[in-house]
Amino acid sequence: MEEITIEKKELYDFVKRAVREVLEEELFQLRLEGLPFVSDEEMRGIEKEYGKPQVQKNLGHTENLRI
Repeated sequence: MEEITIEKKELYDFVKRAVREVLEEELFQLRLEGLPFVSDEEMRGIEKEYGKPQVQKNLGHTENLRI
């Protein structure tokens, strides 16, 4: 088995970054779960009141979550 040498600070930064990524993913999931459910009937009412959203093709979206 090959041995890997890494400085303590570098390992700390790697673990810290990995933990941050996992926490961001979990926080995002919790936010999604917290969104209220909208029934088909409610959605039709919303669309009737405000109109259907315009579809934009080739739209990219990036979201950064900060803890």
